[in-house]
Formats: sequence, structure tokens, C-alpha cells
Amino acid sequence: MEFLTSPEFWVALGQIIIIDILLGGDNAVVIALACRKLPPAQRTKGIIWGTVGAIILRVVLIMFAMTLLSVPFIKLVGAILLVWIGVKLLAPDEDGHGDIQGSDKLLAAIKTIIVADLVMSVDNVIAIAGAAQNAGDHSTLLVILGLLISIPIIVWGSTVVIKLMARFPFIITLGGMLLGWIAGGMLVTDPAFVTPDKWTWMPKLGTVDAQGAAVISDTLYWAAHIAGALLVLAIGKLIASRQKPADEEASA
Repeated sequence: MEFLTSPEFWVALGQIIIIDILLGGDNAVVIALACRKLPPAQRTKGIIWGTVGAIILRVVLIMFAMTLLSVPFIKLVGAILLVWIGVKLLAPDEDGHGDIQGSDKLLAAIKTIIVADLVMSVDNVIAIAGAAQNAGDHSTLLVILGLLISIPIIVWGSTVVIKLMARFPFIITLGGMLLGWIAGGMLVTDPAFVTPDKWTWMPKLGTVDAQGAAVISDTLYWAAHIAGALLVLAIGKLIASRQKPADEEASA
């Protein structure tokens, strides 16, 4: 239980919860759409069991993703995807959910929730795996705790969260920068950049310890995180500034 006194554990847990809240809005919409035609007596069951099934599936996917992070260049690709996801938070595209069909059958609604959540959870899986990657033996516990804590926030508190984000836009900005922060750390700890005796044609930014974990300098560690956060902020603001005149012209 020593990990409970570790600041790194609580920081990583906080990151996972924030990621789930920020990237879980669409999942709440999917749940509502899939269950909208159910009789009131079955609607709660559909929401609960559909969410449980989706969360279990997501935990499995995240564990699989965390294993893949030890493969060279996977963290590099994951970092690029996280930057893209962070930019989308700051400069979102129009995105509808018209293809989510409601059903008046309980099992059909549950199936819709699970399948739709699977398709839409790529961003969550990559981001959570990145946030938990440095937790060692406690990474699985971190993932499960983060998801369990965020479930009621996503399902029952999504309206409040959405209102807060609309009222305080800096929450979205900080969330996007958090994804960039995680991306920076993923990039510089990719096995291709730290394994000295393999992929020798790649520049080496650090080394690995006896357990196979990446070891890099503190300067590079903080610089990579900060650079990732600022990169997302810069690209997101640039795209958002270009979208605004186009939206004004379209509405004119």
C-alpha cells in the first residue's frame, strides 16, 4: 500500500479522471440516444448494463494498449495521435450522432452502447494508457480506479460538466494541453529512442534500466512535456482562429 503515499500515483489518477471527463462527452450522448426509445422501466437498466459492458471492454483495450507501448515506435504514433486529439478539443469539428439508432429492446440498446463506445474509445484508450504508463505495477489499478470514478461523472453528471466547459472555456484548453503534455512524455520514452543496442540508426535520448523502463534526464523530461502542451495549444488556437472567419462567412 506504499503507492498510496506516492505523489506520482495520485497525479496519474487525476490525469486519467480528467481525460475520461473531457473525452467522455460523446459516450454520454451515445448512451442517451441508444436508450431513448426504451420504456422508462427499462431505460435505467439499459444505461447501467450498457455502461458496465462498455467500461469492461475499455479496460481490456487499455491493458492491451499499455502492453503495446513497449513496442518500438508505438509511443511515437501514440504521441502524434494524442496531439491530434488535443487539437480537436481546442478546435472541434462539427460532429453529429445521427447514425446512433435507438431501440425499444433492452438487449439491442445495450449492444448499441457497447459497439458505439468501442468505436469511439480510441482516443480514451490511447490517452489513458499514456497517463498510466509510468505507474509500474500499479498501472492496472490506476486505470480501473480512474474509470470507476469517472463513470458517474460521465453518465449522470455529463450535463453539469458540459455547462462548466461552456462557461469556463479554459477547462477545455487545459485538457487539450494535458494531452499534449502526456504526448511529449510518450515520445521521448519510446523504446526506439532509449534502447542503446537496438535501432542504432535512431537518435538516443536516454537509456533503459534493469526493469526495461526508460531513463532520461530531468531536463529532457520536463522540456518534452512542456513542448507537447505548448504544441497542442499553438496548433489548436491557430486552427480555431481560421475556423472562426469561415463560420462567420457561412452564417452571413
